[in-house]
Amino acid sequence: MIVTPEFVAGMILLIGGTVVTAFPRPKNYVTQLINLEIPGWGLLLVMLHYNESLALFTFAAVSVLSTYIFVRIIQKKEGA
Repeated sequence: MIVTPEFVAGMILLIGGTVVTAFPRPKNYVTQLINLEIPGWGLLLVMLHYNESLALFTFAAVSVLSTYIFVRIIQKKEGA
């Protein structure tokens, strides 16, 4: 397997974005929601290394599900 630049960049974004999302600087939900997109783009680049259609489907699914889950968490925390 040949390691391509998009695979390396994707892994850096995936790992770095996960850490940034877990420990945000301003501790508010908007910052975490924005930071959640960073690992999504990293996953897109990693999947792009394998197959273009797989990358698009994975990116769409991860973006929709993670945004939905995070918005539900925000609603529950602000309602309680």
